[in-house]
Amino acid sequence: MLSGRLRRSTSAGKHVSSFHLTGKFALPFSVHAPSFGGSRQPTLRFRNSMRLNHNIHLGYCTNIHRGETWEETFASLNTHTLAVRNQVCPDQAYGIGLRLGYEAAKELARPGQLSAFQKWLTNHDCYVFTINGFPYGQFHGTRVKEQVYLPDWTSDERVVYTNSLFDILAEIAPHTSGGSVSTVPGSFKEFITSRDQVDRMRVNVSRCAEHIDALCQSSGKDLHLGMEPEPLCWFETTDETIEFFEPLDSATKQRVGVNYDTCHLAVEFEDAATSLQKLSDAGIRISKLHLSSALSLEPTPDALERLAAFTEDVYFHQVVERHPAAGVPDKLVRYRDLPDALAKAKAEPGAVGDEWRVHFHVPVHAQPELLFGDTRGQIIGVLDVLKKLPTLCRHMEIETYTWEVLPRELRSANVVDQLVNEYDWCLSELRARDLA
Repeated sequence: MLSGRLRRSTSAGKHVSSFHLTGKFALPFSVHAPSFGGSRQPTLRFRNSMRLNHNIHLGYCTNIHRGETWEETFASLNTHTLAVRNQVCPDQAYGIGLRLGYEAAKELARPGQLSAFQKWLTNHDCYVFTINGFPYGQFHGTRVKEQVYLPDWTSDERVVYTNSLFDILAEIAPHTSGGSVSTVPGSFKEFITSRDQVDRMRVNVSRCAEHIDALCQSSGKDLHLGMEPEPLCWFETTDETIEFFEPLDSATKQRVGVNYDTCHLAVEFEDAATSLQKLSDAGIRISKLHLSSALSLEPTPDALERLAAFTEDVYFHQVVERHPAAGVPDKLVRYRDLPDALAKAKAEPGAVGDEWRVHFHVPVHAQPELLFGDTRGQIIGVLDVLKKLPTLCRHMEIETYTWEVLPRELRSANVVDQLVNEYDWCLSELRARDLA
Protein backbone atom coordinates (compact mmCIF):
# COMPACT_ATOMS: atom_id res chain seq x y z
CA MET A 1 0.00 0.00 0.00
CA LEU A 2 1.11 3.54 -0.63
CA SER A 3 1.14 5.74 2.44
CA GLY A 4 1.15 9.45 3.08
CA ARG A 5 -0.91 12.20 1.47
CA LEU A 6 -0.10 14.99 -0.94
CA ARG A 7 -1.42 18.50 -0.42
CA ARG A 8 -1.21 20.89 -3.35
CA SER A 9 -1.24 24.66 -3.63
CA THR A 10 -0.85 26.44 -6.94
CA SER A 11 -1.06 29.77 -8.61
CA ALA A 12 -1.83 29.11 -12.26
CA GLY A 13 -0.75 32.44 -13.67
CA LYS A 14 2.54 32.40 -11.76
CA HIS A 15 4.55 29.23 -11.47
CA VAL A 16 4.54 28.55 -7.75
CA SER A 17 3.73 24.93 -6.98
CA SER A 18 4.47 23.10 -3.76
CA PHE A 19 3.62 19.57 -2.75
CA HIS A 20 3.81 18.52 0.89
CA LEU A 21 3.82 14.86 1.77
CA THR A 22 2.18 14.61 5.16
CA GLY A 23 2.68 12.10 7.90
CA LYS A 24 5.79 9.98 8.34
CA PHE A 25 7.40 11.10 5.07
CA ALA A 26 6.71 14.85 5.42
CA LEU A 27 9.09 16.86 3.22
CA PRO A 28 8.42 20.11 1.33
CA PHE A 29 9.39 20.56 -2.32
CA SER A 30 9.01 23.67 -4.44
CA VAL A 31 9.51 24.28 -8.14
CA HIS A 32 10.68 27.63 -9.45
CA ALA A 33 12.25 28.05 -12.88
CA PRO A 34 12.67 30.55 -15.70
CA SER A 35 10.67 30.41 -18.90
CA PHE A 36 11.88 27.93 -21.49
CA GLY A 37 11.99 30.27 -24.47
CA GLY A 38 15.41 30.92 -25.95
CA SER A 39 18.64 29.05 -25.32
CA ARG A 40 20.56 28.55 -22.11
CA GLN A 41 23.34 26.23 -21.07
CA PRO A 42 22.38 23.47 -18.66
CA THR A 43 23.34 24.33 -15.08
CA LEU A 44 24.05 20.83 -13.77
CA ARG A 45 26.96 18.63 -14.73
CA PHE A 46 27.31 15.20 -13.16
CA ARG A 47 28.61 11.93 -14.45
CA ASN A 48 25.15 10.55 -15.03
CA SER A 49 23.93 7.04 -15.50
CA MET A 50 20.56 6.32 -17.05
CA ARG A 51 20.43 3.25 -14.85
CA LEU A 52 19.28 4.93 -11.67
CA ASN A 53 19.07 3.61 -8.14
CA HIS A 54 16.80 0.58 -7.59
CA ASN A 55 17.44 -0.48 -11.22
CA ILE A 56 15.20 2.32 -12.53
CA HIS A 57 15.91 3.35 -16.13
CA LEU A 58 15.48 6.82 -17.63
CA GLY A 59 15.39 7.90 -21.27
CA TYR A 60 13.74 10.46 -23.48
CA CYS A 61 11.17 9.47 -26.08
CA THR A 62 12.49 9.86 -29.62
CA ASN A 63 8.99 10.69 -30.87
CA ILE A 64 10.16 14.30 -30.55
CA HIS A 65 12.13 13.76 -33.79
CA ARG A 66 10.72 13.25 -37.25
CA GLY A 67 11.04 9.75 -38.66
CA GLU A 68 8.51 7.36 -40.13
CA THR A 69 10.87 4.95 -41.87
CA TRP A 70 13.68 3.09 -40.14
CA GLU A 71 16.23 5.03 -42.21
CA GLU A 72 14.80 8.33 -40.93
CA THR A 73 14.55 7.03 -37.37
CA PHE A 74 18.12 5.78 -37.39
CA ALA A 75 19.33 9.09 -38.81
CA SER A 76 17.73 10.96 -35.88
CA LEU A 77 19.40 8.58 -33.43
CA ASN A 78 22.78 9.40 -34.95
CA THR A 79 22.13 13.12 -35.25
CA HIS A 80 20.16 13.99 -32.13
CA THR A 81 20.17 11.12 -29.65
CA LEU A 82 23.93 10.68 -29.60
CA ALA A 83 24.34 14.46 -29.23
CA VAL A 84 22.08 14.39 -26.16
CA ARG A 85 23.83 11.31 -24.80
CA ASN A 86 27.25 12.98 -25.16
CA GLN A 87 26.12 15.82 -22.91
CA VAL A 88 24.10 14.03 -20.25
CA CYS A 89 25.68 10.57 -20.03
CA PRO A 90 28.97 10.38 -21.96
CA ASP A 91 30.74 7.75 -19.87
CA GLN A 92 28.14 5.12 -19.00
CA ALA A 93 25.46 3.04 -20.67
CA TYR A 94 22.70 5.24 -22.08
CA GLY A 95 19.05 4.18 -22.19
CA ILE A 96 16.98 5.01 -25.28
CA GLY A 97 13.21 5.38 -25.41
CA LEU A 98 12.61 4.47 -29.05
CA ARG A 99 9.60 5.51 -31.11
CA LEU A 100 8.86 3.05 -33.91
CA GLY A 101 5.86 3.47 -36.18
CA TYR A 102 4.54 0.55 -38.21
CA GLU A 103 6.75 1.14 -41.26
CA ALA A 104 9.92 1.61 -39.21
CA ALA A 105 9.22 -1.51 -37.15
CA LYS A 106 8.62 -3.59 -40.26
CA GLU A 107 11.88 -2.40 -41.81
CA LEU A 108 13.92 -2.88 -38.63
CA ALA A 109 12.71 -6.49 -38.37
CA ARG A 110 14.16 -7.41 -41.78
CA PRO A 111 17.05 -9.91 -41.84
CA GLY A 112 20.32 -8.25 -40.96
CA GLN A 113 18.78 -4.92 -40.00
CA LEU A 114 18.11 -5.76 -36.37
CA SER A 115 21.55 -7.32 -35.86
CA ALA A 116 23.14 -4.22 -37.40
CA PHE A 117 21.21 -2.03 -34.95
CA GLN A 118 22.32 -4.23 -32.06
CA LYS A 119 25.94 -3.68 -33.12
CA TRP A 120 25.30 0.08 -33.24
CA LEU A 121 23.90 -0.01 -29.73
CA THR A 122 26.92 -1.95 -28.49
CA ASN A 123 29.40 0.35 -30.24
CA HIS A 124 27.83 3.44 -28.64
CA ASP A 125 27.17 1.80 -25.25
CA CYS A 126 23.42 2.40 -25.62
CA TYR A 127 20.45 0.17 -24.94
CA VAL A 128 16.72 0.26 -25.72
CA PHE A 129 14.47 -0.49 -22.75
CA THR A 130 11.18 0.95 -23.99
CA ILE A 131 9.35 1.67 -27.23
CA ASN A 132 6.58 4.18 -27.84
CA GLY A 133 4.00 2.19 -29.78
CA PHE A 134 1.18 4.74 -29.48
CA PRO A 135 1.38 6.42 -32.93
CA TYR A 136 1.01 3.77 -35.62
CA GLY A 137 1.58 6.03 -38.63
CA GLN A 138 2.98 9.44 -39.44
CA PHE A 139 3.43 11.62 -36.36
CA HIS A 140 5.02 14.85 -37.59
CA GLY A 141 4.44 17.38 -40.32
CA THR A 142 0.83 16.50 -41.13
CA ARG A 143 -2.56 16.51 -39.45
CA VAL A 144 -2.49 13.83 -36.75
CA LYS A 145 -5.35 14.81 -34.38
CA GLU A 146 -7.79 11.90 -33.82
CA GLN A 147 -5.98 9.71 -36.38
CA VAL A 148 -3.24 9.05 -33.82
CA TYR A 149 -5.60 6.59 -32.09
CA LEU A 150 -6.07 4.48 -35.24
CA PRO A 151 -5.85 1.61 -35.69
CA ASP A 152 -7.22 1.19 -32.19
CA TRP A 153 -7.50 -1.89 -30.01
CA THR A 154 -10.69 -3.03 -31.73
CA SER A 155 -8.52 -3.94 -34.76
CA ASP A 156 -6.17 -6.78 -35.62
CA GLU A 157 -3.75 -4.22 -37.09
CA ARG A 158 -3.05 -2.80 -33.63
CA VAL A 159 -2.36 -6.30 -32.27
CA VAL A 160 -0.01 -7.24 -35.11
CA TYR A 161 1.89 -3.96 -34.85
CA THR A 162 2.26 -4.15 -31.07
CA ASN A 163 3.36 -7.78 -31.21
CA SER A 164 6.03 -6.81 -33.74
CA LEU A 165 7.40 -4.20 -31.32
CA PHE A 166 7.70 -6.84 -28.62
CA ASP A 167 9.42 -9.19 -31.05
CA ILE A 168 12.06 -6.47 -31.50
CA LEU A 169 12.33 -5.73 -27.77
CA ALA A 170 12.73 -9.41 -26.93
CA GLU A 171 15.87 -9.36 -29.08
CA ILE A 172 17.46 -6.06 -28.09
CA ALA A 173 16.31 -5.12 -24.56
CA PRO A 174 18.81 -6.04 -21.83
CA HIS A 175 17.87 -8.66 -19.28
CA THR A 176 18.63 -6.12 -16.56
CA SER A 177 15.97 -3.68 -17.74
CA GLY A 178 13.44 -5.81 -19.55
CA GLY A 179 11.29 -3.97 -22.04
CA SER A 180 8.05 -1.99 -22.19
CA VAL A 181 5.82 -0.69 -24.97
CA SER A 182 3.34 2.15 -24.47
CA THR A 183 0.11 2.19 -26.44
CA VAL A 184 -3.31 3.74 -27.07
CA PRO A 185 -5.82 3.57 -24.16
CA GLY A 186 -8.17 1.36 -26.11
CA SER A 187 -9.53 3.97 -28.49
CA PHE A 188 -10.87 7.50 -28.79
CA LYS A 189 -14.27 7.82 -27.09
CA GLU A 190 -15.95 9.10 -30.26
CA PHE A 191 -14.97 5.91 -32.11
CA ILE A 192 -16.70 3.53 -29.67
CA THR A 193 -20.42 3.14 -30.24
CA SER A 194 -21.17 -0.36 -28.94
CA ARG A 195 -20.37 -2.71 -26.07
CA ASP A 196 -19.11 -5.24 -28.63
CA GLN A 197 -16.25 -2.87 -29.47
CA VAL A 198 -15.26 -2.65 -25.81
CA ASP A 199 -15.32 -6.43 -25.51
CA ARG A 200 -13.21 -6.67 -28.65
CA MET A 201 -10.62 -4.30 -27.19
CA ARG A 202 -10.24 -6.50 -24.12
CA VAL A 203 -9.99 -9.66 -26.24
CA ASN A 204 -7.25 -8.10 -28.37
CA VAL A 205 -5.32 -6.86 -25.35
CA SER A 206 -5.47 -10.39 -23.92
CA ARG A 207 -4.23 -11.82 -27.22
CA CYS A 208 -1.30 -9.45 -27.10
CA ALA A 209 -0.58 -10.42 -23.48
CA GLU A 210 -0.34 -14.07 -24.54
CA HIS A 211 2.22 -13.13 -27.20
CA ILE A 212 4.20 -11.07 -24.69
CA ASP A 213 4.16 -13.91 -22.16
CA ALA A 214 5.49 -16.38 -24.72
CA LEU A 215 8.36 -13.99 -25.49
CA CYS A 216 9.06 -13.59 -21.77
CA GLN A 217 9.30 -17.38 -21.42
CA SER A 218 11.64 -17.77 -24.40
CA SER A 219 13.83 -14.72 -23.71
CA GLY A 220 13.89 -14.72 -19.92
CA LYS A 221 13.14 -10.99 -19.98
CA ASP A 222 10.39 -9.06 -18.21
CA LEU A 223 8.33 -7.54 -21.05
CA HIS A 224 5.13 -5.55 -20.50
CA LEU A 225 2.62 -3.33 -22.29
CA GLY A 226 1.52 0.02 -20.86
CA MET A 227 -1.84 1.41 -21.95
CA GLU A 228 -1.73 5.21 -21.69
CA PRO A 229 -4.79 7.07 -20.34
CA GLU A 230 -5.34 10.29 -22.26
CA PRO A 231 -8.05 12.97 -22.21
CA LEU A 232 -11.19 12.01 -24.17
CA CYS A 233 -9.90 8.51 -24.90
CA TRP A 234 -11.82 5.38 -23.96
CA PHE A 235 -10.24 5.53 -20.54
CA GLU A 236 -8.84 8.89 -19.52
CA THR A 237 -9.21 8.98 -15.73
CA THR A 238 -7.91 6.59 -13.09
CA ASP A 239 -11.43 5.32 -12.38
CA GLU A 240 -12.13 4.65 -16.06
CA THR A 241 -8.79 2.85 -16.33
CA ILE A 242 -9.67 0.58 -13.43
CA GLU A 243 -13.07 -0.13 -14.97
CA PHE A 244 -11.41 -1.24 -18.23
CA PHE A 245 -8.90 -3.48 -16.48
CA GLU A 246 -11.27 -5.04 -13.94
CA PRO A 247 -12.55 -7.91 -16.17
CA LEU A 248 -9.05 -8.85 -17.39
CA ASP A 249 -7.60 -12.00 -15.86
CA SER A 250 -4.49 -12.04 -13.70
CA ALA A 251 -2.30 -13.50 -16.45
CA THR A 252 -3.17 -10.59 -18.72
CA LYS A 253 -2.58 -8.04 -15.97
CA GLN A 254 0.86 -9.50 -15.34
CA ARG A 255 1.90 -8.45 -18.86
CA VAL A 256 -0.38 -5.43 -19.42
CA GLY A 257 -0.51 -2.38 -17.20
CA VAL A 258 -0.58 1.39 -17.40
CA ASN A 259 1.78 3.89 -18.94
CA TYR A 260 1.21 6.72 -16.44
CA ASP A 261 1.65 9.99 -18.32
CA THR A 262 1.91 12.83 -15.81
CA CYS A 263 0.73 15.41 -18.37
CA HIS A 264 -2.45 13.47 -19.15
CA LEU A 265 -3.47 12.78 -15.56
CA ALA A 266 -2.67 16.36 -14.56
CA VAL A 267 -4.97 17.64 -17.30
CA GLU A 268 -7.68 15.56 -15.61
CA PHE A 269 -6.95 17.39 -12.30
CA GLU A 270 -5.99 14.11 -10.63
CA ASP A 271 -3.78 13.88 -7.56
CA ALA A 272 -0.77 11.68 -8.27
CA ALA A 273 -0.61 9.85 -4.94
CA THR A 274 -4.34 9.14 -4.89
CA SER A 275 -4.32 7.95 -8.49
CA LEU A 276 -1.34 5.65 -8.03
CA GLN A 277 -2.85 4.26 -4.83
CA LYS A 278 -6.08 3.39 -6.65
CA LEU A 279 -4.21 1.65 -9.45
CA SER A 280 -2.11 -0.28 -6.93
CA ASP A 281 -5.20 -1.34 -4.98
CA ALA A 282 -6.75 -2.57 -8.24
CA GLY A 283 -3.72 -4.74 -8.97
CA ILE A 284 -2.77 -2.77 -12.08
CA ARG A 285 0.90 -2.70 -12.98
CA ILE A 286 2.65 0.62 -13.65
CA SER A 287 4.53 -0.31 -16.80
CA LYS A 288 6.15 3.07 -17.45
CA LEU A 289 6.10 6.64 -16.19
CA HIS A 290 5.99 9.43 -18.76
CA LEU A 291 7.54 12.54 -17.24
CA SER A 292 5.68 15.28 -19.06
CA SER A 293 4.02 18.60 -18.35
CA ALA A 294 0.89 20.38 -19.58
CA LEU A 295 -0.10 24.02 -19.87
CA SER A 296 -2.21 25.42 -17.04
CA LEU A 297 -3.70 28.88 -16.76
CA GLU A 298 -6.23 31.08 -15.09
CA PRO A 299 -8.55 31.86 -18.03
CA THR A 300 -8.27 35.65 -17.90
CA PRO A 301 -8.88 37.61 -21.12
CA ASP A 302 -5.15 38.25 -21.54
CA ALA A 303 -4.25 34.61 -20.98
CA LEU A 304 -6.92 33.35 -23.39
CA GLU A 305 -5.78 35.82 -26.05
CA ARG A 306 -2.21 34.58 -25.69
CA LEU A 307 -3.35 30.94 -25.59
CA ALA A 308 -4.63 31.27 -29.15
CA ALA A 309 -0.97 31.17 -30.30
CA PHE A 310 -0.86 27.53 -29.18
CA THR A 311 -3.53 26.41 -31.63
CA GLU A 312 -2.07 24.35 -34.47
CA ASP A 313 -3.18 21.78 -37.02
CA VAL A 314 -1.08 18.71 -36.17
CA TYR A 315 -2.01 17.44 -32.69
CA PHE A 316 -5.05 17.35 -30.46
CA HIS A 317 -4.89 19.71 -27.50
CA GLN A 318 -7.81 18.67 -25.32
CA VAL A 319 -8.83 21.15 -22.61
CA VAL A 320 -10.29 20.44 -19.18
CA GLU A 321 -11.91 23.41 -17.47
CA ARG A 322 -12.46 23.40 -13.69
CA HIS A 323 -15.45 24.92 -11.90
CA PRO A 324 -14.94 24.56 -8.12
CA ALA A 325 -17.93 24.32 -5.82
CA ALA A 326 -18.03 24.28 -2.03
CA GLY A 327 -18.76 20.93 -0.43
CA VAL A 328 -18.99 18.92 -3.66
CA PRO A 329 -16.43 17.65 -6.19
CA ASP A 330 -15.22 20.19 -8.72
CA LYS A 331 -17.15 20.27 -11.96
CA LEU A 332 -14.90 19.51 -14.94
CA VAL A 333 -15.86 20.55 -18.46
CA ARG A 334 -13.98 18.86 -21.31
CA TYR A 335 -13.33 20.24 -24.79
CA ARG A 336 -12.28 18.14 -27.75
CA ASP A 337 -9.57 20.57 -28.89
CA LEU A 338 -8.16 23.97 -27.98
CA PRO A 339 -10.09 25.91 -30.69
CA ASP A 340 -13.35 24.49 -29.30
CA ALA A 341 -12.53 25.72 -25.80
CA LEU A 342 -11.50 29.16 -27.03
CA ALA A 343 -14.67 29.50 -29.09
CA LYS A 344 -16.82 28.61 -26.06
CA ALA A 345 -14.93 31.14 -23.90
CA LYS A 346 -15.51 33.85 -26.50
CA ALA A 347 -19.23 33.04 -26.66
CA GLU A 348 -19.65 32.74 -22.86
CA PRO A 349 -16.86 34.74 -21.20
CA GLY A 350 -18.51 34.51 -17.80
CA ALA A 351 -18.50 30.70 -17.70
CA VAL A 352 -14.83 29.79 -18.12
CA GLY A 353 -14.14 28.35 -14.65
CA ASP A 354 -11.12 29.14 -12.50
CA GLU A 355 -8.41 27.05 -14.20
CA TRP A 356 -7.78 25.45 -17.57
CA ARG A 357 -5.43 22.58 -18.22
CA VAL A 358 -4.43 22.02 -21.81
CA HIS A 359 -3.06 18.80 -23.29
CA PHE A 360 -0.09 20.56 -24.82
CA HIS A 361 3.19 18.91 -23.79
CA VAL A 362 5.55 21.70 -22.76
CA PRO A 363 9.23 21.26 -21.79
CA VAL A 364 9.51 20.02 -18.23
CA HIS A 365 12.49 22.12 -17.20
CA ALA A 366 10.93 25.58 -16.98
CA GLN A 367 7.79 27.71 -16.85
CA PRO A 368 6.23 28.37 -20.28
CA GLU A 369 5.80 32.15 -19.81
CA LEU A 370 4.38 34.66 -17.32
CA LEU A 371 0.70 34.25 -18.25
CA PHE A 372 0.83 30.46 -17.91
CA GLY A 373 1.68 27.85 -15.38
CA ASP A 374 2.42 24.19 -15.94
CA THR A 375 1.76 20.85 -14.28
CA ARG A 376 5.24 19.84 -13.19
CA GLY A 377 3.70 19.43 -9.75
CA GLN A 378 2.24 16.15 -11.05
CA ILE A 379 5.76 14.93 -11.86
CA ILE A 380 6.86 15.95 -8.37
CA GLY A 381 3.93 14.06 -6.88
CA VAL A 382 4.81 10.89 -8.80
CA LEU A 383 8.48 11.12 -7.82
CA ASP A 384 7.50 11.59 -4.17
CA VAL A 385 5.55 8.33 -4.39
CA LEU A 386 8.47 6.65 -6.14
CA LYS A 387 10.79 7.74 -3.33
CA LYS A 388 8.60 5.84 -0.86
CA LEU A 389 8.01 2.87 -3.16
CA PRO A 390 10.91 2.61 -5.66
CA THR A 391 9.73 -0.79 -6.89
CA LEU A 392 6.54 0.83 -8.24
CA CYS A 393 8.00 1.25 -11.75
CA ARG A 394 11.43 0.73 -13.33
CA HIS A 395 10.90 2.57 -16.62
CA MET A 396 10.75 6.36 -16.93
CA GLU A 397 10.69 8.43 -20.10
CA ILE A 398 10.79 12.18 -20.67
CA GLU A 399 8.17 12.89 -23.33
CA THR A 400 7.83 16.35 -24.89
CA TYR A 401 7.03 15.64 -28.53
CA THR A 402 5.65 19.11 -29.38
CA TRP A 403 8.91 20.99 -29.98
CA GLU A 404 8.08 21.64 -33.64
CA VAL A 405 4.66 23.12 -32.90
CA LEU A 406 5.49 25.33 -29.93
CA PRO A 407 5.13 29.03 -30.69
CA ARG A 408 8.47 29.81 -32.33
CA GLU A 409 9.57 32.34 -29.72
CA LEU A 410 9.20 29.73 -26.98
CA ARG A 411 11.38 27.02 -28.51
CA SER A 412 14.91 26.37 -27.40
CA ALA A 413 17.55 27.21 -30.01
CA ASN A 414 17.61 23.54 -30.97
CA VAL A 415 15.98 20.36 -29.80
CA VAL A 416 19.18 18.97 -28.27
CA ASP A 417 19.44 21.98 -25.93
CA GLN A 418 15.86 21.43 -24.81
CA LEU A 419 16.38 17.73 -24.14
CA VAL A 420 19.59 18.29 -22.18
CA ASN A 421 17.85 20.89 -20.03
CA GLU A 422 14.96 18.50 -19.44
CA TYR A 423 17.37 15.77 -18.33
CA ASP A 424 19.06 18.21 -15.95
CA TRP A 425 15.75 19.12 -14.30
CA CYS A 426 14.58 15.50 -14.02
CA LEU A 427 17.89 14.20 -12.69
CA SER A 428 18.01 17.00 -10.12
CA GLU A 429 14.56 16.04 -8.84
CA LEU A 430 15.51 12.36 -8.82
CA ARG A 431 18.67 13.06 -6.84
CA ALA A 432 16.68 15.08 -4.31
CA ARG A 433 14.76 11.87 -3.61
CA ASP A 434 17.80 9.53 -3.58
CA LEU A 435 16.59 7.91 -6.77
CA ALA A 436 19.69 8.85 -8.80
